[in-house]
Amino acid sequence: MVSKTAVVSLIGLLGMVYQATQLPPPPKSDPPGGFVVDIDVDDNGDGLVDAARIRLSDGRYLAYREKGVSKNESNYRIVLVHGFGSSKEMNFPASQELIESLGIYFVLYDRAGYGESDPNPRRTVKSEAFDIVELADQLQLGSKFYVIGVSIGSYPTWSCLKYIPHRLAGVALIVPTINYEWPSLPQSLIRTDYRRRLIQWSLWIAKHIPGLLYWWITQKDVPSTSVLERNPVYFSDRDIEVLKTTKGFPMLTQDKLQDRSVFYALRGDVVAAFGDWGFDPVRLSNPFPHNESSVHIWQGYEDKVVPFQLQRFISRKLSWIKYHEVRDGGHLILHYNGMCDYFLRALLVGEESILFRPKTA
Repeated sequence: MVSKTAVVSLIGLLGMVYQATQLPPPPKSDPPGGFVVDIDVDDNGDGLVDAARIRLSDGRYLAYREKGVSKNESNYRIVLVHGFGSSKEMNFPASQELIESLGIYFVLYDRAGYGESDPNPRRTVKSEAFDIVELADQLQLGSKFYVIGVSIGSYPTWSCLKYIPHRLAGVALIVPTINYEWPSLPQSLIRTDYRRRLIQWSLWIAKHIPGLLYWWITQKDVPSTSVLERNPVYFSDRDIEVLKTTKGFPMLTQDKLQDRSVFYALRGDVVAAFGDWGFDPVRLSNPFPHNESSVHIWQGYEDKVVPFQLQRFISRKLSWIKYHEVRDGGHLILHYNGMCDYFLRALLVGEESILFRPKTA
């Protein structure tokens, strides 16, 4: 016979499971067409500033910032797509000398739900590409523009290659994340990859019991990002040195994660990045069949977030991709001294370096 205590415990457990499937209510966004004033703290300590934003066709607002030379005087116009837990305030440390000599204009934007951009409850891999198109068109970047995607910001970049190849002047993917659900990935490379199982569990929890995920990440005993940033499981020695002098992941602090809008943005990003894309990047066609421009992948050999073996597989399958490997590089090669200049020279003027040929066994 089942005891009363056991029944009460079971009911309590079922109640907890039900609560875990319920997300906290999403933050209310401004109604389309309403008067919007965006306020944020300027990184330079100058006080409060208003963000520049465009209104998309579905009524959402997308925040952006511009850097580099004047758009009207530029030779190259680049859309920079930030990674996980980042924003339009991401640092892309290209030298001012190179920016001015080549005439490079950048636009950085907060992807849906990040920073000062409105969330997109219908976010998909495809919608990310069309956010970029609308941004480019409203800012009058021209019929073609360059796209650089960083880490998880690579899935909007792959989406551009799939859905808007005719709008691309060139593409670079910096340490692009891998979706282990891509059908073309060989089992011999992913079967025993611990990252695959970790991502699968994280995705399942984010989709089915997000309330539990929200509860867990807001607990005080969850390791802070400062602890994670010193963990050699996630970062190479060179990455850890970089994190001593950079901001790291400002959206992943415990204070920020308490903010439901931040939680929604991060959760939506994970679900889109590692869920069903509707296409396999490994089967994409060359967007530049006449070699009028190029697509590049930059990968660190010592990257502990994304395995170099999978990037090599992708670049072999897509022979039109130019693959570069930083031999002592981890996941944060973007922040290594001088690397952004290498990215830009390769993408914009086709300047290659023997320093970044794949390391042989």
